[in-house]
Amino acid sequence: MKPGKQLRPVAFASGGSGNFDIVIALFCAFLLISNVGATKLIGFGPDVNLGPYPLLPIVTDGGAFLFPLTYIFGDVLAEVYGARKAHRAILLGFGVSFLASVIFLIVDAMPPAPGWDNQSAWHAVLGFVPRIVIASLCGYLIGQFLNAHVLIWIKRRTSEKHLWARLLGSTVVGEFADTTVFCLVAWAGLIGAGTMANYVITGYVYKVVVEAVLLPVTYRIIAAIKRREPDYVLRDAAFAPVDDSSMK
Repeated sequence: MKPGKQLRPVAFASGGSGNFDIVIALFCAFLLISNVGATKLIGFGPDVNLGPYPLLPIVTDGGAFLFPLTYIFGDVLAEVYGARKAHRAILLGFGVSFLASVIFLIVDAMPPAPGWDNQSAWHAVLGFVPRIVIASLCGYLIGQFLNAHVLIWIKRRTSEKHLWARLLGSTVVGEFADTTVFCLVAWAGLIGAGTMANYVITGYVYKVVVEAVLLPVTYRIIAAIKRREPDYVLRDAAFAPVDDSSMK
C-alpha cells in the first residue's frame, strides 16, 4: 500500500435475498413510465420574458413526475449492492427502454384497421421520433452510470458514514448529465436558446430538489433493505484504498 493511503471497510450485499429483484423491477417500471410521459412538454405560469429570453412559463415534461425516483432506486442499487449489480440494473433498464421504443415505432408504422380512427393520437403520444429515443437512452445511460460511480467513489472514502453526501453528490452529478444530454439531443434546433436554458435549468433543479426533499424516505428505504440483506457486512475483501491527502 502506498504511503498516505489507508484501507476503509466497504459493505455491499450479493442480492440473493430477493430484495434486489423488487428494486430492479420498480426501477425499470418507473423508467418506462417516465419515458412515455416525457413525450409531452409542460408549461407552468404566464408568459414572462426578459428581452428575448423567456423566464416563464416554467418548461418541463411529463417524465418529471416519476423520473427523479429512478435515481433514488439507482442510489439504492449502488449503495446496497455495489457497482456490478448497479451496472446490471442500468443495462437492463436500457434494454427494456430500447425494446419498448422499437415496439412502439413498429406498431406506429403498421396500417390501422378499418374503422380505427385513432392513428394520429397514437402517433402523437407513442410514435417516438428516433431523436427522442436516442436522447432518452443517451441521457439515461450517462446519468445513471455517473450516479452509481460517484456514489460508490464517495462510499469508498466514507464507508458507512455520511450517506447524505453520497446520495446528494451522486444526484447532483448524474441528474445534471442526464438532463443536459437529453434536452440538447432531443430539442436542440427545435426550440430557442432561452427556452432550452429554461428547460435544462428547470428540469435539473426540480429533480435535485425532489431527491433532496425525499432524502429521509431514501434513508429509510436503504436502511430497511440493508437490514434484510443477511450478507450486508463489512468484509476485508471489500476494503478500498483511500488517498487521505485528497480529502484535506
